[in-house]
Amino acid sequence: MRSRPHRVVHEAASPTPGSEPFRWSELPDELLREILIRVESADDGDWPSRRSVVACAGVCRVWRMIVKEIVAVPELSSKLTFPISLKQPGPRGSLVQCFIKRNRNTQSYHLYLGLTNSLTDNGKFLLAACKLKRATCTDYIISLRSDDMSRRSNAYLGRVRSNFIGTKFTVFEGNLMPQTRSSKMVKSRSSNPMKVSPRAPSGSYPVAHISYELNVLGSRGPRRMRCVMDTLPTSLMHPQRAAASSNSLRDPPLVLSNKTPRWHEQLRCWCLNFHGRVTVASVKNFQLVAVGDRETEQATSERIILQFGKVGKDMFTMDYGYPISAFQAFAICLSSFETRIACE
Repeated sequence: MRSRPHRVVHEAASPTPGSEPFRWSELPDELLREILIRVESADDGDWPSRRSVVACAGVCRVWRMIVKEIVAVPELSSKLTFPISLKQPGPRGSLVQCFIKRNRNTQSYHLYLGLTNSLTDNGKFLLAACKLKRATCTDYIISLRSDDMSRRSNAYLGRVRSNFIGTKFTVFEGNLMPQTRSSKMVKSRSSNPMKVSPRAPSGSYPVAHISYELNVLGSRGPRRMRCVMDTLPTSLMHPQRAAASSNSLRDPPLVLSNKTPRWHEQLRCWCLNFHGRVTVASVKNFQLVAVGDRETEQATSERIILQFGKVGKDMFTMDYGYPISAFQAFAICLSSFETRIACE
C-alpha cells in the first residue's frame, strides 16, 4: 500500500524537458488540504473506496499528517480507515456491522467489516485471533495480520486470557506500534483525538474483565455475562456528568451486562430482538448494555453497545458502538467461544 502511492506520484511528477522536477510534498498547505478534503468527501465511506484516502496518507509525512487531521474518528464518522481506528470508540448513533469467521481446524477467528447489509458478503478484513490452549488457561492472541501471531510483532494488538474453567477472562491490550522515546501516546489535536484513556499505561495492560455466571436454569436458560471495562469511565455514558467531572480517575469503570432475554411461549425458547442480524439460536448469542443505564432517559436505557450472534455453522455477526472499540468488542466476543465447564 505504501509503494503504490510513491509510484503514482513519481510518474505524475516526471519533469518535462527543460523544466525542474516537481515534488508533491512541496504543494502549499492550503492547496494540498483542499485536494485531500475532496478526496475524503468523494468516497461513500465504505471499502474499497477508502483505499484512496489511505493511499494519500502513504505519499509522504506531510500528506499523512494532513489526512490524519481531515479524517474524522469512528465516533463521529462511523468509518474505519486506519489501523488506529480499531482501537477508537465506535459511533454514537449507530452500530458498526461486522462478522466473525471461525476455523475449527486451525483454532483461528477472523473479524471482517461488513460491506453490505447481506450476512454473506466477503467483507473487509480487520483482525485475526488464534486460540492457544495451555495447562491452566487459554489465550486468544489478537493481531492485525492473520499470518503473524507473534507477541513481538508490530501487528500484535493484545490477548484474551481465561481461567481454567472458562468463567473469567482478562483482556490485555498492547500498543498498536512499538513505543520510542519520542512517541509516547500522543496528546493529539482536538480535530484528531488519537489519545488513549488517562488510565492506560504504556505496554501491555488489562483493559477489561469478563465473567460468566452459572444459570439457575442450567443449560436451558441464558448465561449471565458481565464485563468491567477498566479503562472506560462510567461518565462516558452520561455526557452531562462527563462534562462536570474534572478527573476521570474518580469515575468508576463502565460495566456492561447482557440484556435479559424474554421467554417466547409459542417458540418455547428465550428470545432477543437482533433486528435480523442473528438467524440461529445459540447459547453464545448476547446483547450488552450498560449497567445503571436504566436511571437515565428511556431512550438510552436499552441502548445496545455490543451484540453477537450466530448466523451459520462457523459464522457470527458482531455489531458494536460507542464507547467500546472494534478491538474490545472482538475480545469480548472471543470469550463467548470458550467452553464453560461450570456454566454449561
